Amino acid sequence: MSKYENKISADKLSSIEQTCEPVQDDPFDLSDQLKPVAIPHGVDRRAFLMRSAVVGAAAVMTGRSVSAVAAQAKPGPIPASAEPKGVAGGPGNVELSPSLNVVKEQKGPVMTTLDEFYKVGPGPSSSHTIGPMRITYDFYQRCTKLPADQLAKATALKVNLFGSLSATGKGHGTERASLAGLIGMEPATVDPAFLDGLRDKPGQSFPVKLGEKTVNVSLNDVVFDAVKGDFPHPNTMTCKLMAGNTVLLELEYYSVGGGFIEWKGYTPPKKNPPKYPFSTMKELRQHADQNNLTIAQVILANEMAIPGRSEAEVYAFIDKITNAMVATVKSGLAAPEDSVLPGPIKLHSKAATVYKRAMDDQYQTERALGALSAYALAGSEENGRGHLVITAPTGGSAGVMPAVVYALGEGGRKLPPDKIRQGMLAAAAIGYLCKHNATLSAAEGGCQAEIGVASAMAAALAATANGAESRVVENAAESALEHHLGMTCDPVAGFVQVPCIERCAFGAVKAWTAYVIASNEIASRHRIDLDATIFAMAQTAKDMNSKYKETSEAGLALSVTLC
Repeated sequence: MSKYENKISADKLSSIEQTCEPVQDDPFDLSDQLKPVAIPHGVDRRAFLMRSAVVGAAAVMTGRSVSAVAAQAKPGPIPASAEPKGVAGGPGNVELSPSLNVVKEQKGPVMTTLDEFYKVGPGPSSSHTIGPMRITYDFYQRCTKLPADQLAKATALKVNLFGSLSATGKGHGTERASLAGLIGMEPATVDPAFLDGLRDKPGQSFPVKLGEKTVNVSLNDVVFDAVKGDFPHPNTMTCKLMAGNTVLLELEYYSVGGGFIEWKGYTPPKKNPPKYPFSTMKELRQHADQNNLTIAQVILANEMAIPGRSEAEVYAFIDKITNAMVATVKSGLAAPEDSVLPGPIKLHSKAATVYKRAMDDQYQTERALGALSAYALAGSEENGRGHLVITAPTGGSAGVMPAVVYALGEGGRKLPPDKIRQGMLAAAAIGYLCKHNATLSAAEGGCQAEIGVASAMAAALAATANGAESRVVENAAESALEHHLGMTCDPVAGFVQVPCIERCAFGAVKAWTAYVIASNEIASRHRIDLDATIFAMAQTAKDMNSKYKETSEAGLALSVTLC
């Protein structure tokens, strides 16, 4: 019996084929067609830009210089009433335990690094697939280190899933990912075909070598346990090594969002202090402005200082991640147009169709927007297939950043790699701040924490790659996040497909729109700062009903009937 049952009853990156033909014509190149348009007399500049944003989104890739006025005003602070995040408020919500490091770390400077943030692993969910797989792989490693006399008694390995992990587990493939980690597979190198095989043939059993002892495990050893209860985090799970009815080793784990994991008694690894400590966007911009640096340069200095890496090592990792993002987009575009994604929704792939039809459109702006949307659909459909994707910041939002990276590079503007590297650093800064002061977990904050953060990151990426100064970068990220506030997570049938796949396309387009507005408005007149918007997201997460937090209990998950 699980410890929660008395509370309430249970209710290969290299394998990605780059077969898509390269884009021959740049659909985003409007330099011969777009000319500066005077704002009509008597019309508010911001209102005019808002109405023109969708058309203007295509112009962001023309290579024109940023025309925004240099920022003078400083952003306002996070309200003094801000407290460490939790998800209490709605019926059945879980208050995050103050013992979790993801809560404790809000009290100091941002210490997250790129290799912790951008992770490669199988879709469809960083919290429900990559996180649990990292957890069971960690437990497997711990088991292998036990004394030989204990391992000789081992008879079984057991995993229990609680809360949101239990509620949407089968749709998210949580049980398959958990089993894969338990038998010694890692997220970044697992063959997606193995996970597909578990789905198609669930009765398989696998030997796990523990010292001289071999224990057989199957999907039956992964139990969907209590959905509601007094959990330290909505994504709680336990792992046990058994000797008959005796527990040899047990550990309680938490998948806290974006593929990050913790466990009971977790102590974060020791790190060096950052060169430029910050915990808010205001502090980050102050470092940049006072030292005549870009936001990307501030983050680069910290990425070198905290883990003790060289600039070349940091850039090599960024290139690895951007190459992986490009590969997922190409793979998604190359998927057969009549292919159907796994699961009961029977959703047809449409990335290739949208791309091909967009290329035939007579209007340049529609071609650009169609291509960007197709890129995001491609990456997100790969996630829906359970193939390898990149958390940026999560699996559910895995189409947004790759779409913008591909559109900035070989799929559109063809910017040099270093411009994209700088953009990736700035994007990471936005993700870090959202993780630090709010959440990346849909189980904790709804889809605003996934698509909203991804869109904000992508807006900062586009702004930085196009040479924007720090205030414009902040304004772009703020606008993108602001217009996702309150977005719920209601995956139909528990699968990360509807509405998730199309949301990635809208998130990518909103990112471009946010940058277009930020690069054309007078930057110092932007009234809302990023810190205030992140705080609003955290408060919204606290107040949001748990039915809308990746539980498939409400919204589209309730109103859509599958035949």
